[in-house]
Amino acid sequence: MKLTFFGTGTSQGVPVIGCRCKVCSSSDERDKRLRTSAMVETGNARLIIDAGPDFRQQMLREGVSHIDAILLTHEHTDHIAGLDDVRALNFVDYPVIHRVNIYATPHTADVVRKNFDYAFATDKYRGVPEIELHEIDVTRPFEVAGLQIVPVSGRHSRFDVTGYRIGGLAYLTDFKHIEPGQIDKIRGVDVLVVNALRFAPHDSHFNVAEALELVREVAPREAYLTHMSHEVGLHAEIGALLPEGVKFAYDGLKVTIKD
Repeated sequence: MKLTFFGTGTSQGVPVIGCRCKVCSSSDERDKRLRTSAMVETGNARLIIDAGPDFRQQMLREGVSHIDAILLTHEHTDHIAGLDDVRALNFVDYPVIHRVNIYATPHTADVVRKNFDYAFATDKYRGVPEIELHEIDVTRPFEVAGLQIVPVSGRHSRFDVTGYRIGGLAYLTDFKHIEPGQIDKIRGVDVLVVNALRFAPHDSHFNVAEALELVREVAPREAYLTHMSHEVGLHAEIGALLPEGVKFAYDGLKVTIKD
């Protein structure tokens, strides 16, 4: 299995519009972070986790023309705003139309229906996204293209958020709280990806210390931190602050995962 980090930035991305800090001014490509998203590939399947405002740019950068599904973690704009761009995937083999399967909790699915109501209209106009929306039960695993997906529930401030375990990978973003029973679902995975907004505390996201505490509990072979703001610092400097086996991810990074 292969994981590609499409984006590793927070909701504003990095650089932040108008900011002149050393991170936003950096020429290091690892400091340029699109909104958080990832691609998981096996021999038989290609899944995308979240499709935010940078979805089109991320898909073009990685040369993707076919996916089996998109898994949504929650309904916030930086995680769903790019869904209109699945239109290109629908019509890439026109006149054959490939509907894109999207998996989400019932509440997130409701927001998708509201924000992209034209894709679900009875009398649709030509060229709208062709979406097959599947509501998941977070208490039960589900299957996509032969892969078992295990939902992992958490809290993002007052909002519910869903992470996913796919084989040897656990991918959690925008978490601030996770119950012990949910940690048990991912304990001992090969690779853990978890959000770490900054070093200072934050009221709706793990900071670096909280992310590292979860890494210690889960005990993966290796872990990667994602969903980082410009406040986390320069990539070239901050890596030395992490324990062995934990790294700050960056856009375009590819990781091989043991099943």
